Amino acid sequence: MAGIPPPAFAVPPPLPPGWTEHIGPNGQPYYYNAQTQQSTYVRPLPAFPIIPQAAPAALGAAAAAAPAPKKPKKEKPLVKTPIPGTEWLRVITNEGNTFYTHTGRKQSVWTVPDEIKEAVEQLEREEALKKAREAEEAARKAEEERAKEVQRIQSEVQGTVAKRKAEEVVPVDEIVVSKKAKVDGEEDDEEMSGEDDDDDDESEEEEWQKEAAAQLAKEAEEEKQRQEEERQRKEEEARKLKEAEKQKGTPQINMPARVDLSIDEAKALFKTLLREKNINPLHPWDTSLPLFVSDPRYVLLPSVSARREAFDEYCRERARELRESKVKVEKQTLDPRQEFERLLKEEVKSTRTSWTEWRRQWKKDRRFYGWGRDDREREKRFREYLKELGEQKRAAAEKAEKDFFALLKESDLAKPGAVWKEIKKHLVSDPRYDAVGSSSLREELFNTYIKAGASDAAAQASTPDNAAEQQSGGTPAEDEEERERRKKERKERAVREREEKVRAERSKVEAEIDRSKLGLTREEGELEFRTMLTDAIRDPQVTWEAVQPQLQKDPRFVNSPLPLNQQLHLFHGHVHALRVKHIANLHALFASHAPALNTPFTSLPVASLLSSLPASKLGFSVGELEREYDKWQRERWTEARAAFDQMLSENSFVEFWGRLGKMDAKGVNVSIKNEDLGDDEEEEQVDMKALAKNVDLNEMIKVLKNDKRYLVFDHIPEQREQWLRDYLSQLSAPTLSVHVPEK
Repeated sequence: MAGIPPPAFAVPPPLPPGWTEHIGPNGQPYYYNAQTQQSTYVRPLPAFPIIPQAAPAALGAAAAAAPAPKKPKKEKPLVKTPIPGTEWLRVITNEGNTFYTHTGRKQSVWTVPDEIKEAVEQLEREEALKKAREAEEAARKAEEERAKEVQRIQSEVQGTVAKRKAEEVVPVDEIVVSKKAKVDGEEDDEEMSGEDDDDDDESEEEEWQKEAAAQLAKEAEEEKQRQEEERQRKEEEARKLKEAEKQKGTPQINMPARVDLSIDEAKALFKTLLREKNINPLHPWDTSLPLFVSDPRYVLLPSVSARREAFDEYCRERARELRESKVKVEKQTLDPRQEFERLLKEEVKSTRTSWTEWRRQWKKDRRFYGWGRDDREREKRFREYLKELGEQKRAAAEKAEKDFFALLKESDLAKPGAVWKEIKKHLVSDPRYDAVGSSSLREELFNTYIKAGASDAAAQASTPDNAAEQQSGGTPAEDEEERERRKKERKERAVREREEKVRAERSKVEAEIDRSKLGLTREEGELEFRTMLTDAIRDPQVTWEAVQPQLQKDPRFVNSPLPLNQQLHLFHGHVHALRVKHIANLHALFASHAPALNTPFTSLPVASLLSSLPASKLGFSVGELEREYDKWQRERWTEARAAFDQMLSENSFVEFWGRLGKMDAKGVNVSIKNEDLGDDEEEEQVDMKALAKNVDLNEMIKVLKNDKRYLVFDHIPEQREQWLRDYLSQLSAPTLSVHVPEK
């Protein structure tokens, strides 16, 4: 044993630079590198460790000799206290940590929730008062017990002393002298050696008295120390209570070094951390991580992936909450009618705006669909607003014209013979000039004003006699008033005439615009009308008179710009399309039940066909169904017969040998050599006409029988063969396009 070297070190080697040690949620240590952001449960070793060769063995021996470390005790709830007036419980663990849990929502938090903060403070004050009263009561009882014990010991000592004195009377002066001699220490040995028996008895009594006095002094010291500790403890509790009152409202987190939580509890605490830090749900993980990575609750989840998953869930929930709160605030603060009116004022600037286009553009906006029962009510308000906008524009135009006339009058430049190009240079800086939007309209108003002024001058020149008479017949003041009145009347009359003329021209222009707009929207109106018919009419037997009451309820019918004859044309076309669709479906049913051309109507499941959707939509009876079936069979027969003729014309075998058999015997002899047929024997001439005679009708039928267009007439083979013969008889002999050598 002496030869074994001592261990080089009894503790693990130091961590490399940049590595730090931490304790995980399960109590297991792990190591983290802040530079590389790497974490591991294996303790990293230094880059160049200086470890002797015997170190591993020494470490193993030390580990074997050292006792196994105790497993850390699992933290469990110890005391559960209901908080009065709430569904919350205050739970104190066996480690001294405190958390709060809601019995209804199954929610646990380390901090005091705001909703129970006052109740918790009241509970803590009551508990502090109760503890103080209990401490005072315990101190009082301890004091009483100590006094009783001291009194008992004193009585026992006094009794014992009295008993000893009764048994052996000792002179008081001797006892006093002996004590003084012992205390002073003078010539003690001589007196003790001379009086051995007396000293023994006296020493025993003195030793007993000293022990009793020492015991009483020790108990008194312990009691004093205990009272001092109790006083310090009360002062500490009072100080902590004052600090808690000062810091009320500030959450205090007492995180243990290790807490065993489930995944759901750890995730809930992690989300609580994110909410307390007010993490923006729109920021990514990498941006938000520095804001909460230093919090102890960050390591409650076992892995980074679990934390990121909880972070993503928090972002989704938080974004949904913010969106819902924003919508709620908007609903509470905004009036839907005012929002719709504001949308009209901001987006509808022209009376030519179409409801259809405007609705298509804004139908997904909250301001549009937030008000009104349906589109009909919104369209009604839209039309009313267009009328109001038109009135406003007309009033603004009239005001602009009046202001323009006032500008011309104030400038005193609009005189007969004046040129507009020269006059407008002096008026262009005035806002009343720009109020008239069109330059042509400004010039026209200027000419009107000039004409009105000229007519006034002519009227004044043509009535000099009247003026003289008025001067001779009345006072000058009255004449001046009369002239002013007439002048004012003439101006007003001229302005009214001009306004009527402008109004007439404007109404004419607006009528032309409406006609052009109607022409542009006719195609859109036709599309809307077709859509309405598709939505409202699905019965092919309906009539125009029967469906009109239903269509009158649809705004697309009421506001349609199409004339009546075009509406009727579109209606009949839609009904015809419905009927054609249902008849095509009925023909498909016929084809499924009658695959052959000779299938009679009686062999069909008539009851099933009558109850089918196409027949019920068309309203067919048995007779009408039979007539429709016969019509379909005739069409089918015609199509099959045409397909048969097309098959014969497409078959080159039938056409070649049919034409070759029509060659006249007196014609040119057509022959081919054996080498053309692939024979290696001596050359011989083969007569093609002889070969054509050998190819009879059966050979052609063998070629045609694989075609479906031929097999469809299996129920009439004689007639089919006759059609083939007729086709062959119509073929003509081939015309030779090569030179044939002469014999």
